[in-house]
Amino acid sequence: MAVTASVQEFLRQANVAYTVFPHPPAFTAQEEAAVTHVPGRDWAKTVICFADGQPIQAVVPADLAVNLDALALLAGAGTIRLAREDELDWLFPDCERGAMPPLGPLYRQSVFVEEALADEDRIVFNGGTHGDAVVMRYQDFVALTRPIVGRFGQPISM
Repeated sequence: MAVTASVQEFLRQANVAYTVFPHPPAFTAQEEAAVTHVPGRDWAKTVICFADGQPIQAVVPADLAVNLDALALLAGAGTIRLAREDELDWLFPDCERGAMPPLGPLYRQSVFVEEALADEDRIVFNGGTHGDAVVMRYQDFVALTRPIVGRFGQPISM
């Protein structure tokens, strides 16, 4: 399965250079980074949250988790929570659950990017499926999504 039609069309209309590559199915960001031979710091994990009731995208490297308190501060939100799995179905009806791309404008969502990702030359992320990835220059990603960048990533606790 290729990237979703909506992701493909969004990227085509943006007229930026990107590559789509298939990979063995993987279901966590760290697994996806491993099967694609991409360093975890380059794999962008999209975490959907609700800030003051509005869906937002928190984008962190695969090897980090989202610190909700720090994200709320960055977003200027009084309340913040992780989206429930059933909410992902209606927010991203064209995507496999858990394979949402960090393309906020496509889904009418603001994008918040962990500063550590902003230090990288490229970004790799799900294209709406668990078997296809998109890679592009980080600066092209910024032009597409106009993210708010800040520090809200934290080590993943086991």
